[in-house]
Amino acid sequence: MMQTEQQPQQNNNQAKEEEIEKKKMEVRERVQLQLGRVEEETKRLAMIREELEALADPMRKEVALVRKKIDAVNKELKPLGHTCQKKEKEYKEALEAFNDKNKEKVQLITKLMELVSESEKLRMKKLEELSKNIDSIH
Repeated sequence: MMQTEQQPQQNNNQAKEEEIEKKKMEVRERVQLQLGRVEEETKRLAMIREELEALADPMRKEVALVRKKIDAVNKELKPLGHTCQKKEKEYKEALEAFNDKNKEKVQLITKLMELVSESEKLRMKKLEELSKNIDSIH
């Protein structure tokens, strides 16, 4: 009985995990797309800055400042990306260990149910033998 109740639960958990993994991949792809856009925008701003400098534009200093800030943010993004990948790997490993232990638990519960069932059968058989012995005494 527990086995049949746990099977749909496991299937449901697996489906949820697959949905989470799918959404995580979608978010990662969107982040990569944004990172690509940021890099393109950084290059574009560098070109604009050069054009502005060629025109001796009074906004040159502010553009250079913004560019430096963009470069700083880009430098911060790289280790954050590595941290995300590391944490994701740790999560996957922990999830795999959890699932393995859960499978082991299900197997043990199944074994326990088989042993209890067998024990009940043996005790009933013994009780029937004892009952026959008592009946044969009369």
